[in-house]
Amino acid sequence: MAVKKQISVNAFNMNCIGHINHGLWTHPRDRSTEFNTLGYWTDLARTLEKGLFDAIFIADITGVYDVYQQGVDLTLKESVQLPVNDPAIIISAMAAVTQHLGFGVTANLTYEPPYLLARRFSTLDHLTGGRVGWNIVTGYLESAAKAIGLDNQVPHDRRYDQAEEYLQLMYKLWEGSWEPGSVIKDRQQRIYADPTKVHKIQHAGEFYRSEGYHLCEPSPQRTPLLFQAGTSDKGIAFAGRHAECSFISGGTPDKTREQVNRLRQAAVDAGRRPDDIRLYVGVNVVVAATEAEAKSKHQEYLRYASPEAGLAHYSSTTGIDLARYELDEPIGYAETQAIDSVTRRFKDSRITRRQLLEQHALGGRYPTLVGDPVQIADALESLVDETGIDGFNLARIVTPESYEDFATYVVPELQNRGRYKTHYAEGTIREKLFAAEPWLPGRHPGAQLRNVR
Repeated sequence: MAVKKQISVNAFNMNCIGHINHGLWTHPRDRSTEFNTLGYWTDLARTLEKGLFDAIFIADITGVYDVYQQGVDLTLKESVQLPVNDPAIIISAMAAVTQHLGFGVTANLTYEPPYLLARRFSTLDHLTGGRVGWNIVTGYLESAAKAIGLDNQVPHDRRYDQAEEYLQLMYKLWEGSWEPGSVIKDRQQRIYADPTKVHKIQHAGEFYRSEGYHLCEPSPQRTPLLFQAGTSDKGIAFAGRHAECSFISGGTPDKTREQVNRLRQAAVDAGRRPDDIRLYVGVNVVVAATEAEAKSKHQEYLRYASPEAGLAHYSSTTGIDLARYELDEPIGYAETQAIDSVTRRFKDSRITRRQLLEQHALGGRYPTLVGDPVQIADALESLVDETGIDGFNLARIVTPESYEDFATYVVPELQNRGRYKTHYAEGTIREKLFAAEPWLPGRHPGAQLRNVR
């Protein structure tokens, strides 16, 4: 009998109050309004490590959701990812109270100079002992582009062209500037680093120019674990070349399986292996000791959720002001510079605003599993086995309750089935996930720039 793969789980979160499931900040057991405090994050990190989560993946945006009703009134009232704090700064505190939990940090390359971002991630990789990953995003909000100083958002495909060159420069800094063995730390000879093994990188491209030394000595992973999300044609090709973990939009099992197959084939086309990419879908889980208790808890959550706030979020995701449509008026497709894979949905359906509000009943658009531990484990197993995904980004509904419930009820059930780890592997987050070396494997394009300047 073939051994079934273990299920990988990340906590999906954001350094803000309302992340995916909007309106739940009003629930009396929700602590998300404490997001400005270190205790909130260190408590959460301990909870996740106790539940053997692989990582906490921290989303981020640059800009605000101002498409719905052409303003930010609802965004501010319901705290729809506003205010939002820097995702990188909380990592050190969470790393200090954990030993194994990984950290996926979102950083928008469109607005960040590569030379400085390379230093930030090397620093985090040092401080976490190799437990950090970079979620590579190119941005999609018009409000962000204007806040940064651009006249308009960079077109979708052009953003990926820019991202491709950005990664080449980052690899040169992380992999090419400091050779293996360059750090000696010889007190007697007074040589900390061997000057013959530290090199100036040179880069002159269409988007970026850089001449200089990477400011950090090699960190445990050199290049952080690379996360990416995006299932447009450009996004899939980019993921095939670079991503080690990719988040896909999911949908029906058939659609999810199709995305999985396309991404794995993209990796093969780029000279990598199909399993060089771990694939995740987002999910909500409402679980309790019994099915009846879980259903009751779900109904309780629904009373605090804000479907309209969810629609405000979705409007900016698509770039379409959904408030302009009557409840039962089909939403027309319009080409925008927002998230292409989401906007295309309106090409294929005659969905209405009323239907979208129903889909956002919990304040967000992720599928929701409700049940006892056996039912939830059955559903998760089925999704993994039917579609070929590797795991899930578990969104919070009420925080930290959602994560505590998953650790208490679902993790032991999956462990009993042999589908969830019973202890952490040693090493960096790359070693833990892939049972491989801490550095990028030789077949990855980043590794091919090792010591190439």
